[in-house]
Amino acid sequence: MQTLLVLHNLFRWLILVFGFWTVLSAISGMASSRIYSAADGKANLFFMISMDIQLLLGLALYFMNGWYTGLGNMGESMKEPMVRFFTVEHSFMMIVAWILVHVGRVAVKKAFNSGGKFKKTLIFFGIALLLILIAIPWPFREAISRPWFRWF
Repeated sequence: MQTLLVLHNLFRWLILVFGFWTVLSAISGMASSRIYSAADGKANLFFMISMDIQLLLGLALYFMNGWYTGLGNMGESMKEPMVRFFTVEHSFMMIVAWILVHVGRVAVKKAFNSGGKFKKTLIFFGIALLLILIAIPWPFREAISRPWFRWF
């Protein structure tokens, strides 16, 4: 269990690096009107792959930690901030972000020109990154805080 928590925490940082790389690449591409390059495609591919791995780790933690049991008594779960966050809020927002990344990757591939590719990248991956930033249990969020880095 501790190994999964450490890996889940470390992948958070990979996702943030790849997410910001993808969004900043889209912004710079739109601002400079440059051609969509292989590096731009790799940025969002690495973002998507890291999200896939993180989803698997998160689902394992969700079921191994028993967070799903809070769904059985939703009224009581909603009264407890930490249980509500991990049972519903964190899980829901991260799955929506994961879907946006996958849909965004397909939309970017289907776009005809570089401007369209950068615009779709910024919309889909930007919203996904925003949801991820909101759904992370940062140390400064009192009721749900988790450490910056979790070690063994």
